[in-house]
Amino acid sequence: MPSLNPAVAEVRRAVRAALTGLPADAVVIVALSGGADSLALAAATAFEARALGLRAASVTVDHGLQAGSADVAHRAAQAAAGLGLDPLVVRVEVGAAGGPEGAARAARYTALRDAARDARASAVLVGHTLDDQAETVLLGLARGAGATSLQGMAAASDLDGVPLLRPLLDVRRSTTREACAAQGLEPWEDPHNTDAAYARVRARERVLPVLEAELGPGIAEALARTAAQLREDAAAFDEMIDETIEDIVEHAEAGIAVSVAALAANPPALRHRIIRHVVASEFHVSLTRLQTLEVARLVTEWSGQGPIDLPGCRARRVGGMVEFTASERGL
Repeated sequence: MPSLNPAVAEVRRAVRAALTGLPADAVVIVALSGGADSLALAAATAFEARALGLRAASVTVDHGLQAGSADVAHRAAQAAAGLGLDPLVVRVEVGAAGGPEGAARAARYTALRDAARDARASAVLVGHTLDDQAETVLLGLARGAGATSLQGMAAASDLDGVPLLRPLLDVRRSTTREACAAQGLEPWEDPHNTDAAYARVRARERVLPVLEAELGPGIAEALARTAAQLREDAAAFDEMIDETIEDIVEHAEAGIAVSVAALAANPPALRHRIIRHVVASEFHVSLTRLQTLEVARLVTEWSGQGPIDLPGCRARRVGGMVEFTASERGL
């Protein structure tokens, strides 16, 4: 028998590791755009699902943003059916909030979540690769977005109650292309992936190649390792916060209050994380670093300054507490 192509084997191993442990006859859904990454993922999932006794389907989201998008979605569904997946095409309306990329992403993930709920799926699989992870970390670094952004994408996360899996985060984009070629699969080439109007494309086509040329090979892998290490650090911090926070917060009218003494007793890194965690949990908004530092000054540099307006809430010092209350805009 001919030996299995190494790229096909690598993608299948990654998918098998992600699916192992799911109950027999569970449903898994592959997000299939028709590009090389998602097509290689779909082929591997179809193969491994059969071996593990799982049921596999695909969802192709037609954003309607490009001419011929319906035809692209139809071809992706045909490819999925040829692989043995149960294909579904969903047409979505893309809004404007968050910019073109953000709005399309939000619409796509909403469609995937709804499809997973309808199918009672145990997981949704998406085809982000090591290269996608490297680009995410690089863009976060350029924005100065802090450790949270530099953590990149997790291999497993939550999509409004549905497990979202990224089996290919350790697989290079070149490997998915090779896997498609070895299996006779013809991926769709998304023109947005070469449009320099997008920062991610510029990072992929211009910045990373320069870094590789000037600093040596392995930059993408190094950025992905950085993301993994920061996620480990974040998990440790989150555990510390969970153990600490119940003893230092109390409910306040229209909000929540945190002990000044307890915040002051913690090192800055943990103090800032507690502040961000409290605001995110209570008001479902994220603070920038500058906003977080301004709140921390209510603890470390208190001189009677007035309330601080934040997204969705207001922070002020009241005696020995920092009190967060909903702003009028957040009510």
